[in-house]
Amino acid sequence: MSYNESAENYLETILILSKRLPVVRSVDVAVELNFKKSSVSVAMKHLREKNQITVTDAGYIYLTDTGREIAEMIYERHEFLTNWLTSLGVAPDIASEDACKIEHVISRESFEAIKKFVNPDRLGRTSNFG
Repeated sequence: MSYNESAENYLETILILSKRLPVVRSVDVAVELNFKKSSVSVAMKHLREKNQITVTDAGYIYLTDTGREIAEMIYERHEFLTNWLTSLGVAPDIASEDACKIEHVISRESFEAIKKFVNPDRLGRTSNFG
Protein backbone atom coordinates (compact mmCIF):
# COMPACT_ATOMS: atom_id res chain seq x y z
CA MET A 1 0.00 0.00 0.00
CA SER A 2 1.51 3.33 -1.02
CA TYR A 3 1.58 6.28 1.40
CA ASN A 4 -1.06 8.08 -0.62
CA GLU A 5 -3.33 5.04 -0.51
CA SER A 6 -2.65 4.63 3.19
CA ALA A 7 -3.38 8.30 3.87
CA GLU A 8 -6.58 8.08 1.84
CA ASN A 9 -7.67 5.03 3.85
CA TYR A 10 -7.04 6.84 7.13
CA LEU A 11 -8.96 9.91 5.96
CA GLU A 12 -11.86 7.78 4.75
CA THR A 13 -11.91 5.90 8.06
CA ILE A 14 -11.97 9.17 10.03
CA LEU A 15 -14.91 10.34 7.88
CA ILE A 16 -16.83 7.09 8.41
CA LEU A 17 -16.16 7.12 12.15
CA SER A 18 -17.22 10.75 12.41
CA LYS A 19 -20.63 9.72 11.05
CA ARG A 20 -20.99 7.06 13.77
CA LEU A 21 -19.27 8.57 16.80
CA PRO A 22 -19.61 11.89 18.60
CA VAL A 23 -15.80 12.32 18.39
CA VAL A 24 -13.01 10.39 16.70
CA ARG A 25 -9.78 9.48 18.48
CA SER A 26 -6.68 7.60 17.33
CA VAL A 27 -7.76 4.57 19.34
CA ASP A 28 -11.06 4.50 17.39
CA VAL A 29 -9.16 4.51 14.10
CA ALA A 30 -6.84 1.75 15.36
CA VAL A 31 -9.76 -0.43 16.41
CA GLU A 32 -11.66 0.18 13.17
CA LEU A 33 -8.67 -0.72 10.98
CA ASN A 34 -7.27 -3.36 13.35
CA PHE A 35 -3.93 -1.51 13.41
CA LYS A 36 -1.53 -0.89 16.26
CA LYS A 37 -2.10 2.39 18.08
CA SER A 38 1.53 3.34 17.44
CA SER A 39 1.08 2.95 13.66
CA VAL A 40 -2.04 5.10 13.74
CA SER A 41 -0.24 7.72 15.83
CA VAL A 42 2.52 8.02 13.22
CA ALA A 43 -0.06 8.28 10.43
CA MET A 44 -1.99 10.98 12.30
CA LYS A 45 1.24 12.96 12.66
CA HIS A 46 1.75 12.80 8.88
CA LEU A 47 -1.84 13.83 8.20
CA ARG A 48 -1.46 16.78 10.59
CA GLU A 49 1.74 17.83 8.84
CA LYS A 50 -0.11 17.77 5.52
CA ASN A 51 -2.92 19.86 7.08
CA GLN A 52 -5.48 17.14 6.35
CA ILE A 53 -6.54 16.74 9.99
CA THR A 54 -6.43 18.67 13.22
CA VAL A 55 -6.12 17.06 16.64
CA THR A 56 -7.34 18.80 19.77
CA ASP A 57 -5.54 18.72 23.12
CA ALA A 58 -8.11 16.12 24.18
CA GLY A 59 -7.07 13.92 21.24
CA TYR A 60 -10.15 14.46 19.09
CA ILE A 61 -9.46 14.20 15.37
CA TYR A 62 -11.19 16.45 12.85
CA LEU A 63 -10.79 16.56 9.08
CA THR A 64 -9.69 19.88 7.60
CA ASP A 65 -11.41 21.07 4.42
CA THR A 66 -8.63 19.45 2.37
CA GLY A 67 -8.81 16.21 4.34
CA ARG A 68 -12.60 16.11 4.08
CA GLU A 69 -12.47 16.64 0.32
CA ILE A 70 -10.12 13.67 -0.11
CA ALA A 71 -12.07 11.50 2.34
CA GLU A 72 -15.40 12.23 0.65
CA MET A 73 -13.96 11.52 -2.81
CA ILE A 74 -12.60 8.14 -1.68
CA TYR A 75 -15.79 7.31 0.24
CA GLU A 76 -17.97 8.14 -2.78
CA ARG A 77 -15.83 5.93 -5.00
CA HIS A 78 -15.91 3.10 -2.49
CA GLU A 79 -19.68 3.20 -2.03
CA PHE A 80 -20.41 3.59 -5.74
CA LEU A 81 -18.02 0.85 -6.87
CA THR A 82 -19.18 -1.55 -4.14
CA ASN A 83 -22.83 -1.04 -5.11
CA TRP A 84 -22.08 -1.36 -8.81
CA LEU A 85 -20.06 -4.55 -8.42
CA THR A 86 -22.73 -6.01 -6.15
CA SER A 87 -25.40 -5.18 -8.75
CA LEU A 88 -23.32 -7.13 -11.26
CA GLY A 89 -23.54 -10.20 -9.04
CA VAL A 90 -20.26 -9.93 -7.12
CA ALA A 91 -20.54 -11.06 -3.50
CA PRO A 92 -20.79 -7.99 -1.20
CA ASP A 93 -17.57 -8.76 0.73
CA ILE A 94 -15.58 -9.26 -2.48
CA ALA A 95 -17.18 -6.18 -4.06
CA SER A 96 -16.16 -4.06 -1.07
CA GLU A 97 -12.61 -5.46 -1.11
CA ASP A 98 -12.22 -4.83 -4.84
CA ALA A 99 -13.75 -1.35 -4.56
CA CYS A 100 -11.17 -0.54 -1.88
CA LYS A 101 -8.38 -1.42 -4.31
CA ILE A 102 -9.90 0.35 -7.31
CA GLU A 103 -10.87 3.57 -5.48
CA HIS A 104 -7.23 4.61 -5.02
CA VAL A 105 -5.96 4.02 -8.55
CA ILE A 106 -8.82 4.97 -10.85
CA SER A 107 -8.51 8.36 -12.50
CA ARG A 108 -11.16 11.02 -11.99
CA GLU A 109 -11.92 10.83 -15.72
CA SER A 110 -12.47 7.06 -15.69
CA PHE A 111 -14.57 7.18 -12.52
CA GLU A 112 -16.80 9.91 -13.96
CA ALA A 113 -17.19 7.91 -17.20
CA ILE A 114 -18.26 4.83 -15.23
CA LYS A 115 -20.73 6.88 -13.20
CA LYS A 116 -22.19 8.36 -16.38
CA PHE A 117 -22.49 4.90 -17.95
CA VAL A 118 -24.05 3.32 -14.88
CA ASN A 119 -26.49 6.14 -14.05
CA PRO A 120 -29.21 7.53 -16.31
CA ASP A 121 -27.60 9.79 -18.89
CA ARG A 122 -28.72 13.24 -19.94
CA LEU A 123 -30.94 11.82 -22.70
CA GLY A 124 -33.14 10.13 -20.14
CA ARG A 125 -32.13 6.58 -20.99
CA THR A 126 -31.25 4.22 -18.19
CA SER A 127 -28.68 1.49 -18.12
CA ASN A 128 -29.14 -1.95 -16.64
CA PHE A 129 -26.86 -1.06 -13.75
CA GLY A 130 -27.69 0.75 -10.49
